[in-house]
Amino acid sequence: MPITCTRRAVFALPALAFAAPRTKMTIHLSAGSIGVKADQHQALDYAHRFGYEAIDAQTGFLSALDDAKLRDFRAEMQAKNIVWGTSGLPVDFRTSEENFAKTLGLFPAQCAALQRAGATRVCTWISPTHNDLPYLANLRLHARRLRECARIAGDHGCRIGLEYVGPKTSWTARRFPFVHSMKQMKELIAEIGLGNVGFVLDSWHWYCAGETVDDLKTLTSWDIVSADLNDAPKGRTLEEQKDLERELPMATGVIEVSGFLNTLNQLGCDAPVRCEPFNAELRKMPPEQALAATVAAMKKAFDLIR
Repeated sequence: MPITCTRRAVFALPALAFAAPRTKMTIHLSAGSIGVKADQHQALDYAHRFGYEAIDAQTGFLSALDDAKLRDFRAEMQAKNIVWGTSGLPVDFRTSEENFAKTLGLFPAQCAALQRAGATRVCTWISPTHNDLPYLANLRLHARRLRECARIAGDHGCRIGLEYVGPKTSWTARRFPFVHSMKQMKELIAEIGLGNVGFVLDSWHWYCAGETVDDLKTLTSWDIVSADLNDAPKGRTLEEQKDLERELPMATGVIEVSGFLNTLNQLGCDAPVRCEPFNAELRKMPPEQALAATVAAMKKAFDLIR
């Protein structure tokens, strides 16, 4: 009996629906900020194992790589779905002109290494006081020096992020207060006058400066080069908070993390977000325990993003 061939039915598979990510921000592992020592390879391994999404760009490591080794490292980053976070500003702009000039001379090569690796964000903090310089003189000094840094960074496709330090216990510690709020940082950035300079925006300093989500809304996504996420100890007034005594995000609920993160997200912020709690208990933990505790706190906070 002959075999009758029948036409196979063709079924159209429905298109798979992929949910858009809730945020462009990434959870950034800055190992030193939580008391963990890690070279560039270790940082990449830790980030992949524990669920971070970005790592520091270490200029010393990147400068030493030939083209082949750099391609291999970037390929490994891509395979592990890890991107660059930030690099620290290595220029000594806080002390003497001699130190400034010497370290500035090394900066172009360091920026070239970052550019070659595809890293684009260089960040630092601004001391909120000075023993000798009143506000205006200090503003002019910082603007002149940081303008030179920003020009070099810009020539290599990099942005500079500046962090203000908000606690009153910090900006009253020496004779002359300096930049310690978002408004004052805007003044410094305006005085620098270059478009590749913005904020390192820390929930801790935002809270300690007495700022609100309305202050955050005065910024654009481009203004935010990097962000930090921390909580504050309970049982202290705002004026009593101390800069080197912080908590992991969501640990106490003193800082309104949801409003902070959701406002940044509404701005379209694409910054790497790290935890920098300066927490004594965290620093006593073995590295893997500290890494796990930090990423758990960060993911708990990111789950608030809607």
